[in-house]
Amino acid sequence: MVLIAKQDHEAFSHLLTRHLDSIHRYLVRLAGSTADADELAQETFLRVWLNARTFEAGRVAVTTWLHRIAHNVCVDELRRRRRTTSLDEAPEPGVDERGVHQATERLEHLQAALGSLPEAQRSAIVLSRIQGFSNQDAARIMNVSVHALESLLARARRNLRLRLADLSE
Repeated sequence: MVLIAKQDHEAFSHLLTRHLDSIHRYLVRLAGSTADADELAQETFLRVWLNARTFEAGRVAVTTWLHRIAHNVCVDELRRRRRTTSLDEAPEPGVDERGVHQATERLEHLQAALGSLPEAQRSAIVLSRIQGFSNQDAARIMNVSVHALESLLARARRNLRLRLADLSE
């Protein structure tokens, strides 16, 4: 990060090679689409390049810092969209086509249920259960206490169970 702060392109290329896939997967799950995640990942790493000097080694792991930036970029974009799109204009969730394999349907149901969660609950689930961050690191990324993260996880699991039950009926 010290080299990136000095605008070392090779160090930045190494950082991208090492972390882009993880950040992109996180953003796909958070934003709900690959196209959106592509743009959000680009914005994330632009912010990393521009703000590398603010990274404090030893205070937080690089991956936690990167996910925090990605989280902020995504939340900012979701809030911006919410202001510009009314609920009536929001797209309806896709309906499963006939003949789609059962595993694909379950995956689509899970993605729809995950996408319908409030952004904080969705972030907590994705960071802790899908991306594999510890509760402490996930809480740092979201800028909440561990207790608040655990509360978000409990509510997210409860909401997912309800939504998945509704979708399967």
